[in-house]
Amino acid sequence: MKVKHWMIKKVIRISPEDSLREAVRLMREHSIRHLPVVEGDRLVGFLTESTIRQYVRPEELSRRVKEVMILRPITVSPEATIEEAARLIYRHKIGGLPVVEGDRLVGILTVTDLLEAFIEFMGLLRASTRIDVIPRDPEGLEGVLEIIKAQGGRVISIGMEVEPTGEKIYHIRLEKMPMEALASALEVAGHQVISVVE
Repeated sequence: MKVKHWMIKKVIRISPEDSLREAVRLMREHSIRHLPVVEGDRLVGFLTESTIRQYVRPEELSRRVKEVMILRPITVSPEATIEEAARLIYRHKIGGLPVVEGDRLVGILTVTDLLEAFIEFMGLLRASTRIDVIPRDPEGLEGVLEIIKAQGGRVISIGMEVEPTGEKIYHIRLEKMPMEALASALEVAGHQVISVVE
């Protein structure tokens, strides 16, 4: 999944010459917390709600955006993966990333956009069921998937966690289907079904 498929393309932006008062107005009007600062299409800075919070007295709101903006914001390419963008946001503890091609602003990606992408990827809003399985041997996921396919199951996503014992539990989200026969077929084949979440 690429950033370009999830970023906001119609970006509310501000000029470095505008006032903080104008920035506050734009943020309130559009219910946003991030404003890319641009000259033409060129990204020159970034303004966040938390940056503005330091200048709340009325006389301070007449300051220019260029006086308080983040000068070298962390950015991401539209060709980057969603996973790369998520790592940047997590590592730098930020809420949004300007998306740039060279220095030209082409979009913005926020934590909300990332969450939407991961929810879609995980299939959480589709009618689905999840089965948690420990395969009978360490490399046994393939056998689990063959049984799921034989039972008419369609996999949406697979997650995995490793227990302190070293056992791998696979969380397999499927399109909605009856789970009793599938769970039984997996157990007959020697796989351990931990839970079924419908």
